Amino acid sequence: MSEAAKNPSAGEPIIRIENVSKIFGGTVKAVDNVNLEVARGEFFALLGPSGCGKTTLLRMLAGFEVPTHGRVIIDGQDMSKVAPNKRPINMVFQSYAVFPHMSVEQNVAYGLKMDRRPAKEIRERVAEALDLVKLGSLGKRMPDEMSGGQRQRVALARALVKRPSVLLLDEPLSALDAKLREAMQLELVRLQKTVGITFVIVTHDQSEALSMANRIAVMNAGTVQQVAPPATLYEAPANRFVADFIGKINMIEGDAVAAGEGEVKVTAPAIGEVTLAGNATGKVALAVRPEKIFVDEKEPTDPKLIKVKGKVGEVAYFGSYSNVFFDIGTGAPLQADISNVSSDIEEFTFKAGEEYWVYWRKADTLVLGD
Repeated sequence: MSEAAKNPSAGEPIIRIENVSKIFGGTVKAVDNVNLEVARGEFFALLGPSGCGKTTLLRMLAGFEVPTHGRVIIDGQDMSKVAPNKRPINMVFQSYAVFPHMSVEQNVAYGLKMDRRPAKEIRERVAEALDLVKLGSLGKRMPDEMSGGQRQRVALARALVKRPSVLLLDEPLSALDAKLREAMQLELVRLQKTVGITFVIVTHDQSEALSMANRIAVMNAGTVQQVAPPATLYEAPANRFVADFIGKINMIEGDAVAAGEGEVKVTAPAIGEVTLAGNATGKVALAVRPEKIFVDEKEPTDPKLIKVKGKVGEVAYFGSYSNVFFDIGTGAPLQADISNVSSDIEEFTFKAGEEYWVYWRKADTLVLGD
């Protein structure tokens, strides 16, 4: 465990990114006036599509890129003039970057040897790091004798053995197959809790970020759209981009006017006029998650519901649930995730062209502006 993790300064973030921009070639703004704070001991994710600026931001934390404007502060120190190898951080890359001609132990020990640490200390710290990543019995193996997941663990051990204050992870699981990636997500969470240091991960995979991070910064076009815990991002996205990027969501275009006391009146095709909680006005989207939508042959009568007649289009079966797409006359299908809880397969056989009432709670409906 790092000294910083053992002796945290109460309430003081370990990373502060202040008004940071990065412009390439004088015109391409990869990062645009970003302000972020990362708490000591936090598992923090930078999430967004390719080209959103998340990797550039991570590289500025590492010192591989220099901000065009703004400051990067780590553990209370301005990093402007601090070289990458002098920063209290280490980095794990997407490609693992383990040395193929060295054994597992030699890979993990490399950084400590470069720092000229005593041989006894190196042996002890290498053994400790390999135990952390559950490779204690594989120290003599060569990288080509190991699976992709094991090589990724070697890279993690090599980074952790230096006892950094912050560990940066650049798409560390993207080269792994789906099942191994899921297992490694749980392993990274366990590891972060065990060592107690700050992890900052870059990923384009929303499920990866949601399952691992304490907080997530969603980025788009070089800017931070929202910073929040996973549940907040999913249930209360700040805008259309965040709602659409985090999970699956239905959006029905409409027009909203203020109704007072934190409510708006929205008029939308196929639905008519409905009053909902919200503050966005003008052109808006009524947004609802597919798992919050219900289907029935009978018309629901509860005034707390939004209901619409829908015709079955495409159906995709996923075992525990089915994606059913309904044409409600808005031009875009409405997706419902229908749970397949019964063993009676006929009960969940939706046929194209069949009509149902599709409905959801007003309380589950978001009113989103741009």
